Amino acid sequence: MDIVSTPDILEAIATGLQDWRKLAQPIVARYRTPDPVRGAAFVAAVAQAAVTVGQDPEIRLGRGVVDLALSTAGDKGGRWVTAQDIELARTISKLAREHGLTALPGEVTQLELALDTADDTSVSPFWSALLTGDPDHVVGDTVLDPTNRVPSVWFQATDAHPPPRQRWHIDLWLAPEVADDRIAAAVAAGGTVVDASEAPSFTVLADPEGNQVCVCTALDRD
Repeated sequence: MDIVSTPDILEAIATGLQDWRKLAQPIVARYRTPDPVRGAAFVAAVAQAAVTVGQDPEIRLGRGVVDLALSTAGDKGGRWVTAQDIELARTISKLAREHGLTALPGEVTQLELALDTADDTSVSPFWSALLTGDPDHVVGDTVLDPTNRVPSVWFQATDAHPPPRQRWHIDLWLAPEVADDRIAAAVAAGGTVVDASEAPSFTVLADPEGNQVCVCTALDRD
């Protein structure tokens, strides 16, 4: 598998793949569609292009938009962006222009659930079975549903501790150019910045009751 590193993905985005953004696992794009018929025509064209090169994109036709996510599954269920995904992204961007669609890169997002645990090997089979129906859908430190019916759940290593310390938090992945505005909006709505020492990779926010969330981007990552 010809896996592409995050820095190389970001370089590709900066030099020709401006429609796309790197989130937790995939590269993603959103296009505005004027009506469902034109949206469906674009989806059909993307599907044909994907079949031709042997790729399997995730495609969602929504109200006024088409969302696409590209990654390649490994033997054990992990997901990585490959050179083939990058080339398919170039083809999809070209098809979008041909269909007169507008890219909305600032609107892409991915939600992950993160659980602090001192022993992910003991809890991951439970969450995999609960969320996906199979205890073996665990890749490294993450539960990944093969069909993306539910958000992925990853296990953040922590020291053992008694409840009621907060153990669940949301990781919200955004396009880098909108992260600061989203953080500012959350702060204006009553939140606080708990830790920005790892920004722009991630910034920890808290709501007025202290519940924490991480706003994540692909910047400054390997």
